[in-house]
Amino acid sequence: MAAPALPVAPPVPAHAPLVLATRRRSPPSASDPPRRPRAGPLVRATSVAAAESGWAPGSWRSRPVRQIPEYPDAAALEEAERVLASFPPLVFAGEARMLEERLGDAAVGRAFLLQGGDCAESFKEFGANNIRDTFRLMLQMAVVLTFGGQMPTIKVGRMAGQFAKPRSNPVETIDGVTLPSYQGDIINNDAFDEKSRAPDPQRLIRAYSQSASTLNLLRGFAHGGYADLQRVTQWNLDFLRHSLQGERYVELAQRVQDAIGFMFAAGLPRQHPMMTTAEFWTSHECLHLPYEQALTREDSISGLYYDCSAHMLWVGERTRQLDGAHVEFLRGISNPLGVKVSDKLEPSELVELCEILNPHNKPGRLTLITRMGAENMRVKLPHMIRAVRQAGIIVTWVSDPMHGNTISAPCGLKTRSFDAIRAELRAFFDVHEQEGSYPGGVHLEMTGQNVTECIGGSNTVTFDDLSSRYRTHCDPRLNASQSLELAFAIAERLRNKRDRTWNSLISRVEA
Repeated sequence: MAAPALPVAPPVPAHAPLVLATRRRSPPSASDPPRRPRAGPLVRATSVAAAESGWAPGSWRSRPVRQIPEYPDAAALEEAERVLASFPPLVFAGEARMLEERLGDAAVGRAFLLQGGDCAESFKEFGANNIRDTFRLMLQMAVVLTFGGQMPTIKVGRMAGQFAKPRSNPVETIDGVTLPSYQGDIINNDAFDEKSRAPDPQRLIRAYSQSASTLNLLRGFAHGGYADLQRVTQWNLDFLRHSLQGERYVELAQRVQDAIGFMFAAGLPRQHPMMTTAEFWTSHECLHLPYEQALTREDSISGLYYDCSAHMLWVGERTRQLDGAHVEFLRGISNPLGVKVSDKLEPSELVELCEILNPHNKPGRLTLITRMGAENMRVKLPHMIRAVRQAGIIVTWVSDPMHGNTISAPCGLKTRSFDAIRAELRAFFDVHEQEGSYPGGVHLEMTGQNVTECIGGSNTVTFDDLSSRYRTHCDPRLNASQSLELAFAIAERLRNKRDRTWNSLISRVEA
């Protein structure tokens, strides 16, 4: 039965503690070492478990912190945090626990994670159509993956909070003018002028508002009839209808409709929640810690702390230092967590990071999102899998084939090659097959829009095509056709793995 993963948000109970950030912070310059901000006061003591570990929602302020900008008006930032702390949570502890259970299934090969959405959400491109089309594309991809893998697909959007972006350089220089880098709409504007690039605390409030609206619409889609499985043929995006991938989807959808008809004939009620609703969760990179702390709440049922800005949070390549502020914050919240894992991370350090973030070794608590390119994947990933296995640690292994494959086109635009993305996914599955471990999911930067940002795919996008519909204001995304093509490729691998497992079982029985 499909459980409601996105209920409408009630107000915060009067007894719920609100964590206020009241200390001023200043960011590192390009040459300065990471800062150690002073600790802010807490409204109420943490739970017993957190207190015993020395963790509190604001304990990250005593650790070296990266990627948090310097705000010209520290008092205005403190006021924005105070306001955010008084707002209702965006998601709830029970929802996060349910997602953790689903991810626990993916860790042992009983489910597959589909995590996708924008590189960075935009204020100016915010609208119902964009949200609907990405949601619809994820439903399509989930049908392909579920039918091929014969297992549940866990749908998690990079939505309703993916506003902050880490940068390699805190400043950007154009025509001799140097300004702060664009760090996502939650911090500043991408226009290249002094006013736009200045960090603005009011953007935190706007990010919360847009996230709440996005979640409200997603809840409506997931439980208001739009995600009804009997509408599977109607999920095809208009511009895909006469394309190769669109035709493949229509053919598959008809087979799904036939299966649904059989289940109804066998007695399954047409209005069964499994047929009429969809589980859908949200996630984003845990980057802007003042925002995340302001939305952290103590669950009245379990006494544990949850970051109520999203169901799942992940720590990125630039902020996963063992003694850093981001790891310190994440270790104390009870949401499912992700870690971006590149070839730069040593297996021993990965094990230590896992032990910090999941000391009780809970299935579904920790997802390792590998991003390292196909060649590095084949060389580095086996050692990581073996180290984690030898330590007895339970994780969900997921492939992010996007971030290790960014290149510059001759025209100067950033792009990614579909062939390189697919090659990394192929390497991911090959390594797990070789190691006897479980490929638990895929993490994509993608959109339901008909963009031309990544080259390749069956509807070939060339370097010359990039400028025609290049709409991202950050990193390039797969368009709907490319995303669906990847889903079919992954489904084939899942089907092959399922068939091999089944044949092996039959052979053992017959022997």
